Amino acid sequence: MPRMPKRVKFRKEMRRGRDRKATKGNYVAYGDYGLQALEGVWLSARQLEAGRIACQHFLKRQGKVYIRVFPDKPVSSKPLEQRMGKGKADIDYWAARVKPGTMLYELAGVPEDVARQALVRVAMKMPVRCRFVGRRLSV
Repeated sequence: MPRMPKRVKFRKEMRRGRDRKATKGNYVAYGDYGLQALEGVWLSARQLEAGRIACQHFLKRQGKVYIRVFPDKPVSSKPLEQRMGKGKADIDYWAARVKPGTMLYELAGVPEDVARQALVRVAMKMPVRCRFVGRRLSV
């Protein structure tokens, strides 16, 4: 089942811009390898779940998968052929705000070639360009 918040203070949100690069959540923090978004987008909860399933299906219960973004933005849309007015529409889906450079998924406990193959399959499910990154060792 797609992820969504347990409760929110306000049911509906305004649509805001997403033009700046990520300053937080833009490095591998939990795993050894990660999948980094190169463009800004709203990722729906279904897209995140599809990526998680693709990764876990390929890994066959080995390693650990971390999802670094959470769909906490309600996105509403009116039905087709609906006249203007009558208020704001109901919530259609939940989305995660992703800025360029945000880490989407991380993997731990698997070799690099297996992690690369798994994250390439995840990248195929994403609506943005992504790249495979490794943990940066601090000196």
